[in-house]
Amino acid sequence: MKTLGFIGTGGMGSGMAANLIKAGYRLVVTDLNRAQAKALEDMGAEFKDSPKAVAESCELVLSMLPTNEAVQAVSLGKGGLCEATTGAKVWIDFSSIDKATIVSAAGQLEPKGWTVVDASAGGVEEVAAAGELALWLSGSTDLFDEHQPIFHAMGKSVLHVGELGNAKMVKNAMAMLAAVQHLSIVEIGCWLKKGGLDEATFKTVIKNSQQDSIATQRIMDVVVSRKFKPRKSWMPKDVGFGLDMAREMEVPMPFVNLASQMFAIAQATGHDGYEATGIACNVYDVINGNAK
Repeated sequence: MKTLGFIGTGGMGSGMAANLIKAGYRLVVTDLNRAQAKALEDMGAEFKDSPKAVAESCELVLSMLPTNEAVQAVSLGKGGLCEATTGAKVWIDFSSIDKATIVSAAGQLEPKGWTVVDASAGGVEEVAAAGELALWLSGSTDLFDEHQPIFHAMGKSVLHVGELGNAKMVKNAMAMLAAVQHLSIVEIGCWLKKGGLDEATFKTVIKNSQQDSIATQRIMDVVVSRKFKPRKSWMPKDVGFGLDMAREMEVPMPFVNLASQMFAIAQATGHDGYEATGIACNVYDVINGNAK
């Protein structure tokens, strides 16, 4: 089995990395916060103090990082992949960032012998831990085909989506779609409740309609229970990346822009510390005068 490197062992990365260990891969890991990697070390992973050291200790590097700046630092910063002189020369990045950042990093790493595969993951921490992520990859089809066992150790569906950078676009697209969906469902539910139809009945209506899906069921479960899981939601960030690109492309996106403003209301009023359904419910409580 290959020795893999994994950079970024936060909520998503730790679950993905743990599933690689369970699949039999030897893992070398790093994170700015070593405490986040402890569970992986307990499972047998070896900790290194830099991306450079990870790359020089493995055959393939994977990463799941939180920001554009983190990806730039890992790839091109001091102690970054660019400084590795031996070991891996293929980097598969699953970070939720924008297309421009990964394309730029790939272009700057290429003269140093690196090949970058752009990737994204659909799902939250619990889904990552269960190995049931939807994975989207773009770039080299040969590397996509070669590393199928690695991808399937982390996800239940794996899809190639074209040229380098497209996986980031798909992640942004799914965030934009989810934002509009969450807000529209909660908005209609508020209207129905005002008219005398409770959330539980609305849930049953959706379940017995053509709009039924796993996504709508999950949204309605939370709407009915009002059990909002505390979590830093990355959706506003990913929506923002999509809107930035839409402006550059001169593509009008009025619904997504409105959804972004609704998330901004939640942030401004201190009601954004939850997963997306909780944010949607909270923001509609605010605009309907029901906020606590």
